[in-house]
Amino acid sequence: MFNLRKKLSIGFGGLLVILVLIGSQGIYLVSDLGQSIDVILRENYRSVIACQEMKEALERMDSGALFCLLSYIEGKDIISENELKFEKALNIELNNLTVPGEGEKAERIRILFLQFRSVMHNFLNVDISQDSRRDMYFKKLFPLFQQTKKAAEEVLHLNQQNMSDANDLARAKAASARQQMGLLLFVGALVAVSFIIFTRQWILYPISRLIHSADEIKKGNLDLCIQVGAHDEIGQLSEAFNDMAASLREFRRSDQAKLALMQLSTQQAFKNLPDITVIIDMDGTIDAATELARNFFGLYAGGRIEDTAHEWIRSLYADARSADGVIAARGQKKVFQVFVHGKEHFIEPHAVPVLDTRHQATGVLLSFKDVTQQQHNDDMKRGLVSTVSHQLKTPLTSIRMAIHLLLEEKVGTLTEKQAELLLAAREDSDRLNTILEDLLDISRIESGKVPMSFTAVSAQVIASEAAEHFAAAFQDRGISLNTDVPGDLPEVMADAPRIVHVFDNLLSNALKHTSPGGAVTITVHADEEWVVFSVADTGTGIPREYLNNIFEQFFSVPGQVVPAGAGLGLAIAREIVEAHGGKIAVESTEGRGSIFIVSLKRADSMVREGKQS
Repeated sequence: MFNLRKKLSIGFGGLLVILVLIGSQGIYLVSDLGQSIDVILRENYRSVIACQEMKEALERMDSGALFCLLSYIEGKDIISENELKFEKALNIELNNLTVPGEGEKAERIRILFLQFRSVMHNFLNVDISQDSRRDMYFKKLFPLFQQTKKAAEEVLHLNQQNMSDANDLARAKAASARQQMGLLLFVGALVAVSFIIFTRQWILYPISRLIHSADEIKKGNLDLCIQVGAHDEIGQLSEAFNDMAASLREFRRSDQAKLALMQLSTQQAFKNLPDITVIIDMDGTIDAATELARNFFGLYAGGRIEDTAHEWIRSLYADARSADGVIAARGQKKVFQVFVHGKEHFIEPHAVPVLDTRHQATGVLLSFKDVTQQQHNDDMKRGLVSTVSHQLKTPLTSIRMAIHLLLEEKVGTLTEKQAELLLAAREDSDRLNTILEDLLDISRIESGKVPMSFTAVSAQVIASEAAEHFAAAFQDRGISLNTDVPGDLPEVMADAPRIVHVFDNLLSNALKHTSPGGAVTITVHADEEWVVFSVADTGTGIPREYLNNIFEQFFSVPGQVVPAGAGLGLAIAREIVEAHGGKIAVESTEGRGSIFIVSLKRADSMVREGKQS
C-alpha cells in the first residue's frame, strides 16, 4: 500500500519532470535566441561602424581638397588626418568579413582608395598650377571620391541587410519558443490537475477529518479520540493527534506555558519569512522581525526602532503611527540605497498601521521591497540612451556644418535642384538633432544631472508667457487661444526655463491637433497645496486605449492625420514636472479634444513643510 510519501512523489514527480522539461527547453531556446541576436551585434555592427567612419573620412578629405582649391592651407592637415582614419576603418572592415560577397566589395574599396590617395597626393603637389589642380579635382579626384563612397555604402547596406535578416530569424525563433513553451505549460497544467484530483482522495479527505477533530478540541473536547483508518503518514498524524490531545489535557493546567509555546512558534515562523518585514509597537519596541531585517538594517525582536542608523526608517515609522493606510517614504526619494556585506541594494519601503477592532493603531508593520535588479535595469537603459545619443551627435554636427557650408555656396555655386536637396537635408538633420537633444535631456533629468534652480515664480507669469509664445501661431491658423487666469494666484516653486518648456510642448501639441476654427484654453486655479494648470483643446482627442501610454518615450497615437514627431515631448514634460515634485495627467475624449493637467506645489506650502520638518 502506498504511503503518503509515495503518493506525493507520484504527483510532484510528474510536476518535476514537466518543470525540468520546461526549464531545459527554456534555457535552450533562450540560448539559441541569444546567439541569433549576438550575430547582429558581434558580426555586423563593427562593419557598419567601420563603413560609416570610412564615409565620414572620405567626405572630410574631399572637404580638405576643396579647401586647398580655395588656397586654405588647413586643407592638407584635414586630408592627412582623415587619410589615417580611413585606413584604420578599412583595416577593421577587411578583418571582419562575415557576409557572403563582403570580401569582394571590401577589396574594391581598398583598390579605389589606393587610386584616390594616389591622385590626392598628385593633387597636393605644390608644383602644379591652380588650373591644373582644379581640372584634376573635377576629372579624377571627385569621381574617385564618389566611387569609393558608393562602394563603402554598398558594404554598409550589405551588413545592415544581414542584421535585418538575423533580426527576422530571431523573431521567428521567439515565436517558435512561445509555441513550445505554451505546449509544455498545457501538459504541465494537465498533470497538475490530475495531481489535484488524486490529492483530494488521498490527502484532503483524511485531513478534513483531522480538521473536524481539531475543531472539537478547540471547543474544549480534549477527550476526543480520532479513529486511525490508514497506516500512512495521515494515520501516523492521527495517532500523533491523539497523543497531542492527551498532552493538552495535561498542558491545560498551564495557560502561561501554552501561550509561551504559541508565541515562540510564531516568532520562529515570522523570523524565517523570505521578505524584509518588521512589526513595531506604539512605544517603538520591535515585536517581531525577519532575519533579513536584521541583516539589512540591524532590526531584531526586542530592539528599539530609534536605534537604527537609518533616519528614513524612523521617519517612516513616525508617519505610519498617525496614518490609516499604506504610506511610502516621505519626500521625492522613494528608493533608498543600502549596502549589505559590501553589496549594493536598492530598497523601496512601505508602512501599514496595525489597527484593532476600534480602528485604533496598536503598532506599525514595515515592509521593504528589494528593487535592486529593477534599478540596475533602469540605469542600463539610461546609460545606453545617453551613450548612443552622444555617439550620434558628433557625426551629425559635422553633417550639419557641411550642409551649412554648401548652402552658403562657399565651395561653389549650387543649382536650384541641389539647393532644394540641401534644404531638405538641413531640415531632416535639424529634426534629428532635436531628437538627440530630447534624448539627452531625458537621460540627464532621469539621472538627476540636470541642475534645477527653484525659485518662487508667479503662476500668472507662467500662463501669460506660455500664451504669448504661441499667440501669433494660433492666430495664423485661425485657432482662438484663451486664458482664464485669476489675479490672486499664489506663486509656485519652479525652474522657470524648464517649466516653460513643458507648457511650450503642451501648446505646440494642441496647435497641431486642433483644426482651424477651434479653441485652446489655458486655465489656472489653486487649492491649499497645489496650483493646477490645464491646457484644453477642441482637437482630435486621444483614444481611451492610448491614454496610459501617452507619456511614454517614443509613443505616438497610431492613425493620426497630423504627422507625429519622435514621441519624446510629453515624456520630457513628465520628467520635468516630476522633478519639480509635481504631477501631470491627461483627460481626453476622441473627437472632442484633450485636457492636459499640470499640478505644481505652492511656494508657501513648501515653506510650511520645510518648517514642520
